[in-house]
Amino acid sequence: MTDCFYRNTQRSTNQVNCRLIGTEYTSKAMFFWSKESGVKLSFIQPGKPTQNAFVESLNGKFRNECLNQHWFRTLDEARYEIELWREHYNNVRPHSSLNFMSPVEFAKQAA
Repeated sequence: MTDCFYRNTQRSTNQVNCRLIGTEYTSKAMFFWSKESGVKLSFIQPGKPTQNAFVESLNGKFRNECLNQHWFRTLDEARYEIELWREHYNNVRPHSSLNFMSPVEFAKQAA
């Protein structure tokens, strides 16, 4: 199983961060794609999920607050429910890291 996310770093190189659960899941397709695309792959060390704690936290919240709460019957239904969750997460839901304000409230206060 491989968890990957793409980010465009400010150091002018594109990177894809991957967490591999065992080297047996390393993909030749991913390797060749990265070479053709000019994307540098960087790997999180096995057993070190804290090297990517933000994504681990977001994935956990998304799974618990959205995916585990719904049984999607169609792709359109999944898109609709996920968009509702995203809007709520970014605009309404209080975040402990923002002194229990929503990101929108925090941005208004910081401006």
